[in-house]
Amino acid sequence: MHPAEMIPLELLAPAKNLECGIAAIDHGADAVYIGAPQFGARAAAVNSIDDIAALCRYAHRYRARVYVTVNTLVYDQELAAARQLVDDLCAIGVDALLVQDMALVGMAAEAAARHQRPLALHASTQTDNRSAAKVRWLGSMGFSRVVLAREVSLAQMAAIHREVPEVELEAFVHGALCVSYSGVCYASQYCFSRSANRGECAQFCRLKFALTDAAGHPVDRQRHWLSLRDMCRIDHLAEMADAGVTSFKIEGRLKDVAYVKNVVAAYSQALDKVVARSGGRYRRSSLGSSAVSFAPNLQKTFNRGFTPYFLLSDDDEVASLDTPKALGEYVGRVKEVGRDSFSVAGLASFANGDGLCFFDAAHELQGFRVNRAEGNRIYPQRMPRQMRQGLPLYRNADAAFDKILARPTADRRIPLSLELRLFEKGISLNATVLKTDIQVTVEKEIPHEQARQSQAENMRRQMSRLGGTVYQAADIVIDDDTSQCFVASSVLADLRRQMVEALDVLLAAMPQSRAHHTGPDASATPMREVPAPPPAAEEYQRYPYLYNIANRQAADFYAALGEMPDGRAFERGNVRSADGQQPPLLMQCRHCIRRLLGYCRRRGEVSAPWREPLFLALPDGRRFRLQFDCKKCQMNVYADS
Repeated sequence: MHPAEMIPLELLAPAKNLECGIAAIDHGADAVYIGAPQFGARAAAVNSIDDIAALCRYAHRYRARVYVTVNTLVYDQELAAARQLVDDLCAIGVDALLVQDMALVGMAAEAAARHQRPLALHASTQTDNRSAAKVRWLGSMGFSRVVLAREVSLAQMAAIHREVPEVELEAFVHGALCVSYSGVCYASQYCFSRSANRGECAQFCRLKFALTDAAGHPVDRQRHWLSLRDMCRIDHLAEMADAGVTSFKIEGRLKDVAYVKNVVAAYSQALDKVVARSGGRYRRSSLGSSAVSFAPNLQKTFNRGFTPYFLLSDDDEVASLDTPKALGEYVGRVKEVGRDSFSVAGLASFANGDGLCFFDAAHELQGFRVNRAEGNRIYPQRMPRQMRQGLPLYRNADAAFDKILARPTADRRIPLSLELRLFEKGISLNATVLKTDIQVTVEKEIPHEQARQSQAENMRRQMSRLGGTVYQAADIVIDDDTSQCFVASSVLADLRRQMVEALDVLLAAMPQSRAHHTGPDASATPMREVPAPPPAAEEYQRYPYLYNIANRQAADFYAALGEMPDGRAFERGNVRSADGQQPPLLMQCRHCIRRLLGYCRRRGEVSAPWREPLFLALPDGRRFRLQFDCKKCQMNVYADS
């Protein structure tokens, strides 16, 4: 199949900073997303314009793309700064902005027109994208791509793609999970005045809660009832691609470079297999292939245990009830305990500096560092008092693996097919990027002198010397006439240098590859003659702050559609229901505690032994009421006031 007819698949990696972004590209990412100096949904992960520009230059050599997260709510006093930021990002050539606040739609259009360059808009998962109707509306507003809610199932992905094929779909495949649908979580703001929609989430969902019934009786012991495992969908990439997803997103803009290397390499190798087995239907969206010097292992980097998170079934185990911390990989059971050491029954090997952990009798996670390892005999820095025979052990820090990842671990090259050929006045070198139509030809005028012996070996040697560049000579074609012509090594070296320079210029100037669907031109003025955004549910009418309108420009955006006369954001003090009678809705969750405990009404299971409503309570006494909306398979969390 011709490359233009193949569907490009994109592995999208997080970049905490420039170093992580470069590592992601080196280890096989087709695109990276990175935080700007302001207005990114991870306030602790910001980057200068200069660093983002450097990342663009590095990524674009491989026709990889750089997306910038500008996906927080913007306040009125920040609109000028946001407009300047969007303009600066457009000027340095970023490929897209991830946006939540609708005020930025017009800003992006203005910047693209001013700089005469495309600037795509991607609707962040913070815009709460669960339905085809919402995706269609966002497409009509100028968004070329929509990041689906993490909770969307494979069947729902396929249905959305069938109904709205013109909008690219991006879906998460790996990383930490928020328990609430993104963009509609207000618990952190309500409890700690730290807005998740402003990039300042205090991780309310990772706290320990008591669970009580309507009479105040405990339903179960205190646990981390809202804490979820990490997502892992590495075994389902082909199914997601067939459902219409073209961008596979790894979460983790707060993760370090070792995490990025390991996870990106693992998913890149998995996506390569999807492409190889597709019979020519799919291709990777960027150029080049990565050779990594280690065996990726997802169990060896930070995780709370893994879940496919409702991708295929409602029966997925999603909760991490006993700890919100990294558990790591299971390495065996305690076999025998001595005074200052213990032995482990299992096949794992250990190293000095490993981090091990276990659950004690109170179900609390206890961790310790290995001071010395002698085979399966472990000498901790301090012997845990709760250590006992038979305890399952986990390793959440692998010293040997971390040491490997601390070194250079990847080499990414763009494979070329090279052809040396004589022409009337000299010799030419044609370079074609394999499996693409990208090619350049450079020429050198020289006299045609018959060589005493074949020059093919020297010509191949000179053409192969591409070290220090991003290119690799995968194939070199030299016909008989050319091989019998004497060509000085200096001439061949000059041809090679000109070819590299020409390819560098061509790839830097080429418009970045787009997914197989072409959405509305993001540089055009967004349409306004469309229906108002479809309510996700009656909650949007009952709780208008779900629209997250934080500034006058966003309010004008909706007002032009005849929508939401009072949609002020929760963060702007609009914390009650429309009628002023209902307590604040703080979370909407696909995770359900009733289902977790075995009393799902949709499954026809036995009646629960408690009287509802159920409440979650923090140690300081603050309570949160749970409502189970079984029709929507949704658990709502309300403030108890």
